[in-house]
Amino acid sequence: MAEETNILNISDHIATITFNREPANAWNLAALEDFEEKLDQVESDKNVRVVILTGAGEKCFSAGFDVKDSANSEKTIPKGQNLWTRIDRFEKPVIAAINGHAFGGGLELTLCCHFRIMADSPKAQIGLTELNLGIIPGWGGTQRLMREVGRTKALDMILFSKRLSAAEALEAGLVNQIVPPEKLMEEAAAFAQKLSERPPVAVGCVLRAMSAGMYDVIEQGLKVEQEGSRIAGSSKDAAEGFTAFLEKRKPVFKGE
Repeated sequence: MAEETNILNISDHIATITFNREPANAWNLAALEDFEEKLDQVESDKNVRVVILTGAGEKCFSAGFDVKDSANSEKTIPKGQNLWTRIDRFEKPVIAAINGHAFGGGLELTLCCHFRIMADSPKAQIGLTELNLGIIPGWGGTQRLMREVGRTKALDMILFSKRLSAAEALEAGLVNQIVPPEKLMEEAAAFAQKLSERPPVAVGCVLRAMSAGMYDVIEQGLKVEQEGSRIAGSSKDAAEGFTAFLEKRKPVFKGE
């Protein structure tokens, strides 16, 4: 039996998707199609509140587009961009547990995640290195890297195909936290657990409102925020939150 392209594990409201194409965990058309199926599953599963993305092995989170699958590039390039945008607009928090190199489409994918934790290892570097091949970032990198670090820093990284260490990525604001490699998944799981305890209805409303503001205009973001405020405020989770506050106890949110 062939190995799974992406491995999905769901436990305690947390879904972990592991890219399983060592050593580079690169993306071909089949891997993207399988990833799309996994996203469909976690998005529709009401039990899932947080998603962790990581790569198999210790070498790579993902090296991006699989150049060996260039024959399918006309399908792969738009599908990759669409899927990465889907992650950027996902209504459940997504954490990138960056276990190794994240180059090209791999870094572009982390830029779509809501939070990024990176292994502090000499073997782990990140960068948009496409110009070394005479091509440009095609899965959102020209837009999302600039959003995170500003235009000048993004241009410097892209035009010179610069690679940043974990410490440099943290300094640039590209990752939220760096941890020893052996602690990566433990830290990612602990952070995911804390997120999973937050009120799911309200969390989804916040992510939806922020997405609308970024992808449309601030006026639309404010409209979505107003609607989200109505939805969250009338939820059972809101009633539980107020009751727990008055009873001086920790709330238990059920996503209702």
